Amino acid sequence: MKKIKVKDLSFELMISEEEIKAKMSEIGRLISKEFSGEELVLLGVLNGSFIVMADLARAIDLQVSVEFLRISSYSGTNSTGQVKSLLGLTTDLKGKNVLIVEDIVDTGISMNYLISELSKHNTKRLRIATFLFKKDAFQFNYGLDYVGFEIPNKFVVGYGLDYDGLGRNLPNLYQLSET
Repeated sequence: MKKIKVKDLSFELMISEEEIKAKMSEIGRLISKEFSGEELVLLGVLNGSFIVMADLARAIDLQVSVEFLRISSYSGTNSTGQVKSLLGLTTDLKGKNVLIVEDIVDTGISMNYLISELSKHNTKRLRIATFLFKKDAFQFNYGLDYVGFEIPNKFVVGYGLDYDGLGRNLPNLYQLSET
């Protein structure tokens, strides 16, 4: 099994680049089918979603516009458990089909906040796509429309996800090594 080191931690391969590419293509086809003949706003949540967003946008056979936003819920290296603000949304979403694109949904706190805030914008349809879903950590009951991979509640790095700012550029997904 392929192992890598990021800073002071060792990680082992969890999902290969080939599996990721196949899954992004599959999700792109499903989104294209659901929104056939319509325009779609892809709304990426920074920083982690930028790689997922790029691959997903290329896999969708529709006219799409791309927007990014950032939410703040951290103080230092720890989550506060509360989202403080929504930064960067400048587009009017009224009457538009909007797909939130996330790298990972774990507890669901940030996504719950986003759903609440974006529902105030009177979108035509609001959907959620996430590369990864940690079902065991999830604390809410809203649905996720497009899920790449459901993973255990383990720390992961690669394909947009980082450890202390590093590892986002890795084409594979790695989990923290237990040895």
